[in-house]
Amino acid sequence: MIRDNARVLRSGAIIAVADLREIYTWKTWIFAWLSRILCEVTFFAFIGKLLHSQAELRYLLIGNSVFIVTMVAMFACVSAAWERQSGTLPLLIASPSSLLTVFAGRSINWLVDGSACAAISLLLLGPLFKLTMPWPRSLFVIPLIVCTGLSTYCLGLALAGIVLRRLELRNLVANLAYLSLMVISGAEVPVTFLPRPVQYAANILPLTHGLAAIRYLLAGAAAGRVLDQGGMELAIGLGWLAVAFLVFRHLAERGRRDGSIEFGSL
Repeated sequence: MIRDNARVLRSGAIIAVADLREIYTWKTWIFAWLSRILCEVTFFAFIGKLLHSQAELRYLLIGNSVFIVTMVAMFACVSAAWERQSGTLPLLIASPSSLLTVFAGRSINWLVDGSACAAISLLLLGPLFKLTMPWPRSLFVIPLIVCTGLSTYCLGLALAGIVLRRLELRNLVANLAYLSLMVISGAEVPVTFLPRPVQYAANILPLTHGLAAIRYLLAGAAAGRVLDQGGMELAIGLGWLAVAFLVFRHLAERGRRDGSIEFGSL
């Protein structure tokens, strides 16, 4: 069972990498996509600079750099619709493999893309804006960014299972999801500034704890505090992965039962 799932994940990942190579060449990725990401993070960093506060600059630069992995990983919600548009979803439902396993591998390119963009943004722009980046401690932001991306990716998969029935909502759902995370996760303002009910929501959503772990790491906090927040981020990701499993299972079972997943592209 584990070997079969690993094989499906690997096959999906191969297709995902092929998709990424079709979307970007190394030139367009660096000079169009990555440069756009760097400009976005720089914009928020300059807000801190305009406030004449190094603390605000640091807060916004770290928050918006790490947020990039969340934004890009959420593209999994949108790209999942490609399978239904191309008419392959009924074949996937008819296959013995779990739909979640297929889609988890199929959209992994966004996790790779987002992790690379976020890490480069933080490690490149941080020194440019004269942020203290303790070395080699700062290199540990990379696994924490990947952890945060994985957690968000699981949320994106759960949302993908929902929008596969209403494809016209895919962009709206993805945009609302990552913009909501941007507002309430502590990327722009501390979570403690938000109303109490919103804080509760932030603490069960991705990004919040992963971002806190990275802030602690770069501030030189004890390893225990960093690991606590990183562990919370992983736990939340596993929770959303379980939700995604239930959503995809319901989609497959209902599609088999009532024939609501049509054969053919939309």
